[in-house]
Amino acid sequence: MDDLSQVGLPIDELPAPPTRPRRTKRTTAESARPPRASTRGRDAVTAAERESAPTSSPRLAAIETAEQRLQPEQLALVDPFPAGRERPLLTGLVPLDRTSSLALARTWYRRELEQAGRPRNTVESYSYDLQTLETMIGPKPLHRIDRTDIARFLGEAETRSTRKRRLTTARRFFRYLIDDARVVSIDPTEGFFPHQITLRLPMPLFATEQAQLMEAADLDEPWSGPAIHLMMRLGLTRGELLGLSIDHIDHSVPAQPVVFVGFESTAKRGRERRMAGDAELASRLSRYQAEVEPTDRLFPFGPPAVNAMVDRVRKRAGIGRTVTPQTLRHTYAVEQARAGADTERLLDLLGLVDDPRNRSSVSRYLKLAEPPLG
Repeated sequence: MDDLSQVGLPIDELPAPPTRPRRTKRTTAESARPPRASTRGRDAVTAAERESAPTSSPRLAAIETAEQRLQPEQLALVDPFPAGRERPLLTGLVPLDRTSSLALARTWYRRELEQAGRPRNTVESYSYDLQTLETMIGPKPLHRIDRTDIARFLGEAETRSTRKRRLTTARRFFRYLIDDARVVSIDPTEGFFPHQITLRLPMPLFATEQAQLMEAADLDEPWSGPAIHLMMRLGLTRGELLGLSIDHIDHSVPAQPVVFVGFESTAKRGRERRMAGDAELASRLSRYQAEVEPTDRLFPFGPPAVNAMVDRVRKRAGIGRTVTPQTLRHTYAVEQARAGADTERLLDLLGLVDDPRNRSSVSRYLKLAEPPLG
């Protein structure tokens, strides 16, 4: 305060503060500002007020309103389409029809495989083969691809296995175009057959090697014992092993656990099975779960970790030859054949589809299970 003589006076004796003169005329900026309805004390606002740009400047409001009109609207989730035309919804792809290019069709097909949950290496393999076909035949529409194009595609394969893979890719691609996309009606792959590829003779483990491997596995990491047991004593593949969850093991009878082998992929439906364990498996699973306490997946690892573990256990057991997860499955199959399992029984135990190739594969186990020649 400038006047110190007023210090100490009662509040009611202090002079009133000077009052500012009341404005009688609005400034130019205030006059240009558009009137806005106040929302104070109201339960809601109007739709126009809610959608209007939050600014008092007409110029900025006009710019923001124009930008909002440029925003894309949400795509429809369901859009039925007539036969012979695949209509994109959330993919951003242009529609697929009989005159579409192979490049567009294989992009649609890759999306279909990914949504079906097919393995990544399968998706990449199919995409590579279809790109090779596109490079060979050039920019031909789908309905112009004929048997001559397929013959060239197969004929330029360097090996029988490559030819067989290309034929599998082409067949499944055209089944997708015919059955699912419904854009073509003729399959140019009909009449082509793959070369017969001779199956390699499996090399199962001998009884002494099996005992050594199990002993070494129990001394390795906590998961090694039950994992080796499931592959060598129950015949699980590496993929089936890694697909097991805690809920797939039924401990209703503690000394006889039951392992349910199931698949998320629809392509493997029909291969589900229930495998009976024994007291040794129950003991190994109990020790493992007590030490590690897995929450969801029984073995939260990847395929390379399984390969490395099997090889590490092999070295620890003193086995000089190569041992892989497939070797353990071969060992299980031969032991079941020695116990009296026939072709149909082995197909069921191994979760194999009953077709000529799998029957030929199973016949190898039956041959190795025969008594030694005297």
